[in-house]
Amino acid sequence: MAVDRVPVLKRCRSLGMDPIYLGIDKKSNRELKRANRKVSEYGLQLREKQKAKFIYGVLEKPFRNYYAKASKMNGMVGTNLMILLETRLDNVVFRLGLARTRKEARQIVDHKHVLVNGKRVNIPSYLVKTGDVIEIREKSKSAQRYKDILEVTAGRMVPAWLEPDQENLRGTVKEMPTRDEIDVPVNEMLIVELYSK
Repeated sequence: MAVDRVPVLKRCRSLGMDPIYLGIDKKSNRELKRANRKVSEYGLQLREKQKAKFIYGVLEKPFRNYYAKASKMNGMVGTNLMILLETRLDNVVFRLGLARTRKEARQIVDHKHVLVNGKRVNIPSYLVKTGDVIEIREKSKSAQRYKDILEVTAGRMVPAWLEPDQENLRGTVKEMPTRDEIDVPVNEMLIVELYSK
C-alpha cells in the first residue's frame, strides 16, 4: 500500500494551507521562501488538486476515480467530487470527533475498530450513505485511547449533516452534505478545469 510520508507542516506550508484542516493544532514557525514568481493557470489548478488529495489522504489514482464517478453523477462535477471525498468513512470518523487527526481516523478504520450499521468495515474509502450509523466497536470503547481522543475533540464543531453521540462513541449520517457545509479551503472548479483539459 502506498503511503504519503511527506512531513505534514512542510507540505501545509508549500500548499499555503492551515494544518487545522488535518486536525493538527501545531503551527510552523518557518516562513516559506518563495520568489515572487507568477504562478501559471495550470500551477494554480494543480495546487488545488494537491490540496484536496492531501487533506483527504487520497493518492492520484483513487482521486481520478472519484473524479470519474463525480462526472457521471447528476449536478455539478466539482460539488459532487467534494461530497464524495467528504463522505469517505475515515473522514466521517474524523468529523464525528472519534479521531484527533484524519490520519488517525484512517488508522482506526484500518485496524477494524469501526462498525457501520453494526457491521465491521475496515476500508477507509468506504462511502457512507444517509441513515448510516457509525460507531466504535464495543471491545474498543473502553480503551484509554478513546477517552484521550474525546478530551481533545470535545470542543470541535461537528457538521450539521452528522449527528454525534460522543458518550457512546457513535454518530449518524442525517443527510448528504452540501458544498456549503464542507469547510475545506479547496476551489473545486480549478480541479474540474484541470481534468477537463
